Amino acid sequence: MKRVLLFLPLVIAVAVGVFLAAGIGKDPTKLESARIGKPVPAFSLESLNNPTQLLDESVLKGEVALLNVWAEWCPSCWDEHEYLMWLSKEKGVRIVGLNYKDQRETAFSFLGRLGNPYDEIIFDPKGSLGFDLGVYGAPETFVIDANGIVQYRHVGVVNKRVWEEVLQPVIQKAKGNS
Repeated sequence: MKRVLLFLPLVIAVAVGVFLAAGIGKDPTKLESARIGKPVPAFSLESLNNPTQLLDESVLKGEVALLNVWAEWCPSCWDEHEYLMWLSKEKGVRIVGLNYKDQRETAFSFLGRLGNPYDEIIFDPKGSLGFDLGVYGAPETFVIDANGIVQYRHVGVVNKRVWEEVLQPVIQKAKGNS
């Protein structure tokens, strides 16, 4: 019995090693989403810019778009914002913002300092739409086709590499299928 106990640390170390090795090489920004291939969930939330205007899922139909989940409190959102401005202004990419678990005043302050790349901004202070989309945090960016179907989900900052290697090809494919 004592001999078996001597091997217990070795067995535990091997088990931990196998567990850690299983994660090597996996992309931490690629989280599976149950929404891929399904419509954006139904919602009715205020526009950030106009609290009397209610927006629903139709705001994400008619044209392929990026749905960018952001908040003023999110440091990575600050990092990606300049690139989103470039995509919107220079590349003409339609971007709809989902202001997630933020306060209206701080969101306006953020946009006032950095600019507004969004065609429309859905205000989600309680995170209800974010929850329905399976959002873990901000930033997250979804590619939505012209029919309002979620085609792809990216977790993390959108930058030149992510745009060129991931999002742009997905958008081109979505435009071809529309």
